[in-house]
Amino acid sequence: MLPYGLSGGCLLRAFEERDAADLDRVIEANHDHLARWLPWVEAEHGVEARRAFIRASRRQAAADDGFVAAIVDGGAIVGAIGFHRVDRVNSATSIGYWLAEDRQGRGTMTEAVRALTAHAFGSWGLNRVEIRVAVGNERSAAIPLRLGFTEEGVLRGAERHGDGYLDLRVFSMLAWEWAAS
Repeated sequence: MLPYGLSGGCLLRAFEERDAADLDRVIEANHDHLARWLPWVEAEHGVEARRAFIRASRRQAAADDGFVAAIVDGGAIVGAIGFHRVDRVNSATSIGYWLAEDRQGRGTMTEAVRALTAHAFGSWGLNRVEIRVAVGNERSAAIPLRLGFTEEGVLRGAERHGDGYLDLRVFSMLAWEWAAS
């Protein structure tokens, strides 16, 4: 699937080790914006942590257990999207994503989520795609809703975030629903 061009000029592509500094730059520049919703932002810092993430994402792809893609605009990383893992037994996966604050509102992430969802159902033949979004993160929740995902409910205290826990809204799409849309 990668590289994959998005209509707004962005590109989804595999991360490379040389991306570590650019990835760290965009995450640190968006620290407050991202840390509000994503617990890994506080837990992982620096170029070496980004390099370790990139190595892990490349191992994930090599093991055919999903992949993580850089969202690139004009040669610069502006976000990321990927599959957390692929559950072959239950024919399911979940998608996670983030985008630099100044790149939001252009449809980039909606198109990227659409592309990964289509890949999960088309290329992998899976039955279920899930997206979990922290309660209160309305911009992120708008994406699965816009794409016709069903909101299933809220997982209370489901994600550790610093000294507390976030409730997560669960959205899902099934293969037959995607085919009918």
